This record gives sequence, C-alpha cells and structure tokens, in this order.
Amino acid sequence: MVPKKLPQDTLAEQLLQLAIKCGAQAAEVYQSRSLSRPVFFEANRLKQIETSQAEGTALRLWQNGRPGLTVAYGSVEPQAMVERALALSQLNQPEAIELNSDTRPSYPDLGEDVSQEKLVDWGREAIALIRDVYPDVVCAADWECDVETTRLVNTLGLDCHYTDTTLSCYISAEWVRGDDFLSVSDGQIERGWLNSEKVIQQILQRLTWARENVSPSTGRIPVLFTSKAADMLWGTVQAALNGKQVLEGASPWAERQGKPVIAPFLTLYQDPQAGPYSCPFDDEGTPTQPLVFIQDGVLQSFYCDRTTGRRLGSASTGNGFRPGLGSYPTSGLFNFLIQPGSGSLQDLIQQLENGLVVDQMLGGGNGISGDFSINVDLGYRVQNGQIVGRVKDTMVAGNIYTALKQVVKLGGDADWNGSCYTPSLIVEGLSTTGRNY
Repeated sequence: MVPKKLPQDTLAEQLLQLAIKCGAQAAEVYQSRSLSRPVFFEANRLKQIETSQAEGTALRLWQNGRPGLTVAYGSVEPQAMVERALALSQLNQPEAIELNSDTRPSYPDLGEDVSQEKLVDWGREAIALIRDVYPDVVCAADWECDVETTRLVNTLGLDCHYTDTTLSCYISAEWVRGDDFLSVSDGQIERGWLNSEKVIQQILQRLTWARENVSPSTGRIPVLFTSKAADMLWGTVQAALNGKQVLEGASPWAERQGKPVIAPFLTLYQDPQAGPYSCPFDDEGTPTQPLVFIQDGVLQSFYCDRTTGRRLGSASTGNGFRPGLGSYPTSGLFNFLIQPGSGSLQDLIQQLENGLVVDQMLGGGNGISGDFSINVDLGYRVQNGQIVGRVKDTMVAGNIYTALKQVVKLGGDADWNGSCYTPSLIVEGLSTTGRNY
C-alpha cells in the first residue's frame, strides 16, 4: 500500500540536508501518510463507498536557537519549505533544542487490512440483525479501514517509523413512535477484527430497555454510568494529570503526589501495547512507556513531553504529541486505562434499589475545574435492581473530583471509548433533576 512506502522516501533526508546547509543548527521532519476506505450506510441501505489518501510533512528547525515550523500537504518543494521555516524562525524567541538522538529502532506493523467488500458485508449483516428484532427502526452505519504510516527523522540521527492499521464501526438506530424520538448508537475500534455481534447486542438491549418512558428519580441518587458514558468523567482527570497543567498551577493535584485523590479501589494507567491506541513512540521520537498515574486511589505520577519534563526536573514520559501536523509537540495521552472491577453491566444494575443509568449524554465537564451538568440523552430508571423504562428531560450535575471519591462499584465490562478504556461504574449520590410523565 502507499503508506508503507514512506520509510524509503528521500524527502526527509533532503529537507534535513538543506536545512543545515542554509544555516539551521538542527532540524526534524515528521511525515504522515494515510489511506482510508470507509463505507457508509443510510436509511438501512448502502449509500457510499470511498477511498481517500492524505499525505503531510512537517519541518521543524532551529536557527540561532529560534524555532521555525512549516507544513506541506501532498507534493513538496524542499527548498521553498526550508526557506519558509527559516523565515518563521525569526519571529520566535530562542528556546532549548529538544531532540532525541542517534536511534534507529525497528517497530512491527500493527493491525491487519480488511477489504471494502468485507466491510460492506459486515454493515449489511449488522443492520439486518437489528431490524429482524426491531423492523421499525432506521439504521445508519459507518465501517472503515484506516492505514497510517508515521515517520520521524532528525539531524541527530533519529529515524523511527511504523504503520498502524485500524478497523472501526459505528451504528445508530432511530426509532420514531408518534412524537417520541429515540436514537441509540454504539461503535467499536480494533485492529484486525471487529466484534460486531457485541455492538449489535448492546444496541438491541438498549432498544428493549427504552420501550416504555417513565418518570425519573430525582434528588441525590446513585448514578450508573455505562462504559460508553463513563468516558465523560475521565477527560477532566486526564487534564489534571497533564504535566503542563501542573507547571502552570492549573491542576488541583499539582501538590498531591503520594496522597489519595480518588476512591481507593481506582487504578489509572497507560500501556503502550494496549488496544487499538497502542503506540511505540511519541511525536518527539521518545519510546512510549507503561506509566501508573493513580494506584489504589493514590496519585503517583504525571505525563509530560521533553520540554515539560525538563522544566519539572524529570525526563519525558514519552507523551509528547502534536495536536495537529502544524503544531509543536505538547504533553498528551495516547491511551488511558482504568483497571476494571468485576461483574457485568446487568450485575451493577441489580445492585441499585433506586437509581439512574446514564448511557448517552449531551454536554459534559467544564474543563479542569471538574464541574459538570449533563442532559441525559439516553438513560434509564432502575427500581429494585431492574430497569423499568427510559427517562427523558433529565439532568445530572456535580463535580468530577468529588464524584470520583464517591465511586462505589466498578464493572468488569471495560471497553474503548476513543482512546480511553473504562468500565461501567456507580457513583453514589449525584444531583438529578427531571420531568415527571
């Protein structure tokens, strides 16, 4: 495939040689090529098949200690790119040159390719299975195979690259009953194969739970966040663990290392080899590493890039990533895992005498402050350990830091939501409001 030819290209070497020849002290080239082949279904039928390719090159150099960054997409004129980066460097203040040196690691390709024909078959089968049970629903779906090759090379001898193939699916089912509209959605991302049966069963289960609309419980009640919804809680935590936020004094945990910060049975970590978001090196060429952030509720460490690590008096944790091709590396996460507990989602539901299950929501946390107020897009009332129906016009509010101290149960049903691997969990006593029916 086109992306796998990247390491044999000479563009990166040309750019580095030209940069030094034109007066740069040091330089690096970051290249990304991707091949995407999505298939789209709409109104229960195949709508579109696409194939798209993208290619980008970022050159970062330093002249007189001043950094200059420029980006090109598609074909590149090396001389023009170097001159543009040099000109931009004159607009910036001098800084330390943060480059890894003299390594040429070999990384295996990740994932397996799947044909578009197979993606079409998977999509048709999934929609048919849902509509066999609920013929009135209207389904839409996206199935996709993405192949991306990344290469990073610099003037200090670093040259690393790898190819990553991922498969993803997303299915939504819309059910209109008079003036009542219900939308249930779920998805999956994996390498090599997709467990579409699991996604289908989760959608069917939620449609079954939503057959009846009921009034919600209100006041301070236990709230069960499914693995899909629990991701809302962890975004604020990821921000609080960011070394850059610690340096800026924005993280409320900046002075809390070695102290309890959340419920004592919660362990949060990153694993470079886990799941579809595994990654052998960051965008600075630093090898990624296992890192425990919180162990049994006690804060252990933060994550950082090279610059942040140096300013914190430590080394990079292998977490220097570019928000975009035209951005400088900054502290970021490639995967984030919450160690699961035990029991299925149904087991957790049975532990609630009177509570709320949140599965889909509108809104979320208010940044690093942790305050949140969400509209429940898809939720269910629980009475005596059983779901009795769907709730509408319901809101849940609170503070994430406080809520994570009030987690009373973790499920064993962890799943990937974006790059966060989280189980379902029960939070005791969140403020809930709603309209009676």
